[in-house]
Amino acid sequence: MLLNCGQPLPLLSHTDVPPRVIENFILTGYRFPNYSLRDCLLSAFRPTNETGNFWTHFLPVFIFSYYFVEVFNWDIAPHGNHPFFYPFWNYYIGVFCLLIASSMAHLLNSMSLVVREVCFFVDYGTISAYTVGSSLAYYYYIHPRVGILETGDHNSSYVDLKHEPVWSLHTFSKLSMFFENLYIPSACVVAIICVLSCCSTRQKWRHYRYVIRTLVFLLPFLISSTPVFYRLLTRSPYSTTSSSFTASISMPSFFYRHCLWLLVSAVFNISKFPERFAPGRFDIWGHSHQWFHCCTFLSILDELHMIKAEVRAILLQSPAPLSHLPGPTVASTYGVMLLLQSTIISIIAWFSWQANCIYGPQRDQLAQEHPRGHLKCH
Repeated sequence: MLLNCGQPLPLLSHTDVPPRVIENFILTGYRFPNYSLRDCLLSAFRPTNETGNFWTHFLPVFIFSYYFVEVFNWDIAPHGNHPFFYPFWNYYIGVFCLLIASSMAHLLNSMSLVVREVCFFVDYGTISAYTVGSSLAYYYYIHPRVGILETGDHNSSYVDLKHEPVWSLHTFSKLSMFFENLYIPSACVVAIICVLSCCSTRQKWRHYRYVIRTLVFLLPFLISSTPVFYRLLTRSPYSTTSSSFTASISMPSFFYRHCLWLLVSAVFNISKFPERFAPGRFDIWGHSHQWFHCCTFLSILDELHMIKAEVRAILLQSPAPLSHLPGPTVASTYGVMLLLQSTIISIIAWFSWQANCIYGPQRDQLAQEHPRGHLKCH
């Protein structure tokens, strides 16, 4: 029987916990999967092998929020509830849910084997929702025709399409059709595929789970980033003498840094560096998953700066473009996210039911073998 006389529950080595809980090359600092909610919350303030995983995604919530709200203090910005900002708020919701779900998954996963599975199912779901939130922001703020304004009965653009090569116009026509009709649906479909694939790796393909999860999330990055790729391969939609051009000129550098941090995070997640080369030395602080968290947040932060640069460029256009651009609506932003989240919740519920069928008996057996009791201290 475990003693609990006001003292925290003891931390264990990898030989004392169920195989399902063991992480590669992490030898100590484990919590047994029978913690109460209170025990889990208190474990955030003691050195376990999940403490760093929690804080490296919980603290960034406040850092991200600080840089996010800066936009609403710009003199040129409309009110925060203006439809122009609907995609921006959806992007915030996606990032916020990702960071909170990730930090809570690492904090609460020791309540039971079943809860552990559910926590990470939710984690994968919020990552997928984040990719769609990013896609909405890209669509409305980095869309290749976002710089084209209506003037009277004619469309005018800072890019003179008449002088573009024939192949460029043909490509533009195809991409325009994709962006207008298929871009957001494709992002949603890919997000659902990612949830299904990542949840499946917790029940099969276990040996290659980190590689599969990393590669699976490469697909939504490629789909979501198509507006950025197009912008990088073509001329700016803004006049080179305009303030909008000056505001958007930093967009490529932020995107390249965003990609760099994603690449570094993938290397950490797959290689399990540095603990692979010194098992037991990085159990509490400095193991690969903490660096993975840090790099993914830095990539998100650069993505935010990239989106803000494009938002500022749009707002600086003259005449004011807000009434001329394809306007975001509640249905095309919040409605899309709500429909996606409902689908993801259904997928999570299905996998959670399967996890309960698989690990429920093990949970009950562990509860009998390791009962949690309270003995009086003398």
